[in-house]
Amino acid sequence: QVQLVESGGGLVQPGGSLRLSCAASGFTFSIGAMRWYRQAPGKERELVATITSTGGITYADSVKGRFTISRDNAKNTVYLQMNSLKPEDTAVYYCNTVKWGVGYWGQGTQVTVSS
Repeated sequence: QVQLVESGGGLVQPGGSLRLSCAASGFTFSIGAMRWYRQAPGKERELVATITSTGGITYADSVKGRFTISRDNAKNTVYLQMNSLKPEDTAVYYCNTVKWGVGYWGQGTQVTVSS
């Protein structure tokens, strides 16, 4: 059974940093891409960052230069380091993977950027 559990969200001031973690289980973590999405109130869920099994990385334009995605295959965990946070980064952040044609999601972790 695929499980994704996010952690690390919270309240941070503009310009601050947070590191999100997503612990995965139920599949061979080292195979396949992992993604971070976010959904702000009243908005559609958007793709923030992707890391492939071979280390290929892509980012949404809105977070390039500020966010860094990484993975630790030994710990079955994917991370999202978020720096220089802005109020518009406020959202619920979700971890995602696709296995056997099915998309799996974690429960999400709230990130609030506010002074």
